[in-house]
Amino acid sequence: MRPNRSATIGLALALLSALTFATSGTFARSLLEAGWSAEAAVAARVGLAAAVLAVPALIAMRGRWSVLRRSLGTMALYGVLAVASAQACFFNAVRYLPVGVALLLEFLGILLVVLWTWLVHGQRPRRRTVAGSVVAVLGLVFVLDLSGAGAGVEPVGVIWGLAAAIGLAAYFILSARVDAGLPPVVLASGGMAVGATTLVVLGLLGVLPLRATFGEVTFAGHRTSWLVPIAGLSLIAAVVSYVTGIVAARILGARLSSFVGLTEVVFAVLVAWLALGELPTAVQLFGGVLIVAGVALVRADELRSPRAEHADAPPAAPRSSQLAPSSRA
Repeated sequence: MRPNRSATIGLALALLSALTFATSGTFARSLLEAGWSAEAAVAARVGLAAAVLAVPALIAMRGRWSVLRRSLGTMALYGVLAVASAQACFFNAVRYLPVGVALLLEFLGILLVVLWTWLVHGQRPRRRTVAGSVVAVLGLVFVLDLSGAGAGVEPVGVIWGLAAAIGLAAYFILSARVDAGLPPVVLASGGMAVGATTLVVLGLLGVLPLRATFGEVTFAGHRTSWLVPIAGLSLIAAVVSYVTGIVAARILGARLSSFVGLTEVVFAVLVAWLALGELPTAVQLFGGVLIVAGVALVRADELRSPRAEHADAPPAAPRSSQLAPSSRA
């Protein structure tokens, strides 16, 4: 395949991945309003997606079982923090905030990665990274719209959104620590299986609420079966998103894919607007632009510093096995 054509296909797949990931909040909202707990919605989403991806994961693992054994600990941590915790916190944020605002708060996790590499690895951020962080934090102030005219911003939702940012940061850090020989589809399927199992066990123990209803729900202004948003969450916002994101990352490389992944924020706002009638205020939209611009500055600075991107990668790994960054929600 010619390089230009290959790059075009990779870009198209990366955009499709960002678009399908962006639908997760909208699908989840219909379940949450019908009485589902966020934890139950996440468990159903990642459990079904893990089952669908199990076959391609097993095929990809042929002859690599030793790599899987070495990576079990990291995969378990990935499933608990980057899958279960990140998604549950995001879905809880969606209960109180517009989908676009919740996602903007979650994307601040990229700045937490900068703080992690500075405090843990001694990699002091450079001017462009500092500037991007300041711009993103300023954008956060506008997104919260402290004047009181904000589109349904509630403090508890902000807390959940920032907790989701911690989960997103864990996704980036743990993705870089995984053995490069472990196929991304195995990390995706295994991590989601661990995440679903963790939520179900904690729910059965009474630690987390696992509430689900099995009647009709309201989705995009229409009454429909609960299976519709569940199928959307699992097949569109998880399976399609992961598969297209993985293929795109293989064609474009992890860095370029991660930049394209920033379009998820824009897609999420558009999907929520079309399906739910949610649209942030002009002030919040301006803040969202600042957050995306700030995050883009930070990511651009990483292009100039390959060492920072792979700070947590195993020494023997020739390249990171990182997925597209939007796979967290």
